[in-house]
Amino acid sequence: MKKIFFLFLLVSCKAFSQINPVNITIARDSFGVPHIFAPTDPEVAYGLAWAHAEDDFATLQLVVLSGKAKLGTSLGKKGAEGDYVINLLRIRKTVEEQWNTLSPDFLALIKGYTEGLNAYAKAHPKEVIYKKAFPFDEKDYMTAVVFSTSLFCGIDQALPQILGGKVATLPGFNPQGSNAFAMNSTKTTTGESFLAINAHQPQEGPVAFYEAHLQSEQGWNMLGGLFPGGCLIFHGTNEHLGWAHTVNYQDKIDVYQLEINPANKNQYKFDGEWINLEEHKAKLKVKGIPITIGKKIYWSKYGATVKTDKGVFSLRVPATMDIKALEEWYRMNKAKNFTEFYKAISMTSLPMFNIMYADRYDTIFYVSNGKMPRRNPDTSYHWKSTLPGNTSATLWTEFKPVGELPQYVNPASGYLFNTNHAPFLATDTKFNLDRNKFDKNDGYETYHNNRSQRVTELINGDRVDYATFKRIKFDQQLPRELKYIYGIDSMLNLSVNDHPYLRDVITHLQSWDRKAVISSKGAAVFLLVYDYVSKKMAGAPARQLTKAESLETYQYVNDYMMKNFGKTDLVLGDVQKLVRGEDVRPAWGLPDVLTAAYTEIYKDGMRKVNSGDAYICFVRYPKNGGLPIIESVNTFGASMHKDSPHYKDQMTMFQNQQTKPMTLDKLEVLRKAEKTYHPGQ
Repeated sequence: MKKIFFLFLLVSCKAFSQINPVNITIARDSFGVPHIFAPTDPEVAYGLAWAHAEDDFATLQLVVLSGKAKLGTSLGKKGAEGDYVINLLRIRKTVEEQWNTLSPDFLALIKGYTEGLNAYAKAHPKEVIYKKAFPFDEKDYMTAVVFSTSLFCGIDQALPQILGGKVATLPGFNPQGSNAFAMNSTKTTTGESFLAINAHQPQEGPVAFYEAHLQSEQGWNMLGGLFPGGCLIFHGTNEHLGWAHTVNYQDKIDVYQLEINPANKNQYKFDGEWINLEEHKAKLKVKGIPITIGKKIYWSKYGATVKTDKGVFSLRVPATMDIKALEEWYRMNKAKNFTEFYKAISMTSLPMFNIMYADRYDTIFYVSNGKMPRRNPDTSYHWKSTLPGNTSATLWTEFKPVGELPQYVNPASGYLFNTNHAPFLATDTKFNLDRNKFDKNDGYETYHNNRSQRVTELINGDRVDYATFKRIKFDQQLPRELKYIYGIDSMLNLSVNDHPYLRDVITHLQSWDRKAVISSKGAAVFLLVYDYVSKKMAGAPARQLTKAESLETYQYVNDYMMKNFGKTDLVLGDVQKLVRGEDVRPAWGLPDVLTAAYTEIYKDGMRKVNSGDAYICFVRYPKNGGLPIIESVNTFGASMHKDSPHYKDQMTMFQNQQTKPMTLDKLEVLRKAEKTYHPGQ
C-alpha cells in the first residue's frame, strides 16, 4: 500500500513539474541536516525546497506571500505594511523589466526551486496555512528575494524614519552583526588556511540560518547556511573555497526632500522645471477586512516617494535596482578558485554584506561589498543626511565596480577579520588600508566595536593553531576599553559607600571581569544596565552617562531584580535564558561580545535570547589538497517541528561551544545517513 501511494505521489508531482523527484536524493545525517544529491542544479534546488519545507514550511509560506505582495491576507495590518512597501518600491515592476537579463542556467535553478515548493504544497494541502500562497512562480520568487535584500540594506529603518518625521538623523552605531575570520599559511601553525563563518542572526524566523549541503553532477558541491526561501548557500564552503558574510553599514540608501509646487501638490521642481509625480494605487488585502484597501503610491525621478506632514520625500535604493543578487551568489557557489570568485562578485549585484574568503590555494580575501553609487563629490551635499531633491546634481545613475571597494588579498600579516566594524581595521595595523584613499560619500564605517577591539587583543604576532583560532571565535571577554556608544565610566567610579542600599549591584558591576559567562554576577547587572540605557538614550548622541544617570540606572537594576527575583545576588544565567519550546536553559553572551546575545522580555523577569550567535562553521583547507575539513553547529536544530528529534538536538552543543563534523563527500554522507529518500517518498 505504501509503495502504491508513493508511486501515485511521484506521478502527481511529475505531472505538476518538469522535474522527476526520483532523480533527487535527500540524505538526512544524524542531526537531520539535509544533503541534496541530483544530476542537475535545478533538481538539487527542487530537493532543497522540499527538504526545507519538511522542516519549516510555515516560514517558507511567508516568503512566498511576500513575493505575491499578499502578506496582509494572513498577517493583517502588519503584513499589509510589507505589501505596501513592495508596491511603493516597484519591486515587481523591476523584476518584470529585468527578467530577460537573468542567465538561462540561473532561471532553470529558480524554476526548479519553485517547482519543488509548489510540489510540496500540492502533496501536503493540510500544511498550507496561507491559502493565497500557492501556486507561485519564479517572478513571485524573485520579488520576494529583492524585497528581502532591500530590508537588509536598511529600507525597514529608512521608511519609518520618514513616516515618523525623523529623516535628517545619521544612522547610529549598531552593535549587532556577525563575525568572520580568515587566515592563510603565513599565520597558521599547520600551513593550512582557516575560515570561520559566524552569523549573528535571529535564532528563529525568516532570517534564521538553515544548514544544508547541495551537490549536483554539474560542478555544484556546497555546504553552509541559507535563509528560508534560499535556493542556494548564502555562505559556506565548496571543495575549493569558502566565504563568510557579515553585515556592513555603508550608505546604501539616499533620502531626498522634494520641492513641491505650492499651486499643485503633485508636482516637484527638478532643474528649474515642475514635474508631475507619477501616481498609482496599491491594492492591499488585509485579513479580517472584506474589502480591498487602495493606497496611493508615488514615484519621482529619484525613486519611491512618500508624502508626510513634514514634507515629500523620495528614496533611492540600489538594492531595488538590480534583481541579480541571487545569481551572483549562484556564481560564488560554483566558483573553483579566486579568479572565478572575483569574477562572480564583479557582477556587483549583491548590494550588501562584507565578504570574508579563504581557499585551498592559500588565498585569503576580504571586501566591504556593496552596490555603491557614484555620488557627486561636491562637499556641500551630505549624503548620510536628507538631500535636496530638486536637482540632477544629487541624482546618481552609475555604480562603482568592485575594484573601487575597500579590499585586501593576502596581506603580509596572514589574517583578516571583520566584526561589522571599519574595513580599514581588518588586519595588522601595518597592513590596513588608508581610509583617506576611499570615497567618503560611500559612508564606510570608521570605528572599532567591542568585538573588533577584542580580536586585536587576541591576535598578536604569533602564529595561530587551529584550537586557538576556534577559541578566538568563542571568546566571551569584553575588551579592556569598552566601545559601546554610551559610556558607563561614571557607573564604574561611583562610590558604593555613598549608596549602601545599592551595594550588591554596584559591587557586582565594579568587580566584574567583563566576561559574558553564565556564572557571572557582574554580567547579570550589565545585561539589565545595557537594556535600560539603550532604551532610555535611544537616538541620543554618543556620550558618557552622568553621575545622576548612573545612580538612576543602578536603582533600576536593583528594583528590577528585587521585584522579579526577590534578591540582587543573581548570576547571568538566572536572568538570561536560551529558550526552545518548553526547554529553558541559562544562557551566556552579551551584546557585542564575540559570543553575542541579544534579548527580549520572556517571563517572570527573565530575558530570552532572540538573536546573536547563531550558525557557526569552521573550515580548514588542507595544504596538500583534498576536501576541506568542516565542523559546524546551529543554535537549536534542523527542524522547526517540536515533535522532531532535530528540534533542539544541537542546543547542548551550542551551549557548550562544541561542533559537529560535516563533509562534502557524497559517499561518506550516504554511508552514514540516518535516512535517505526521494522528495514525496
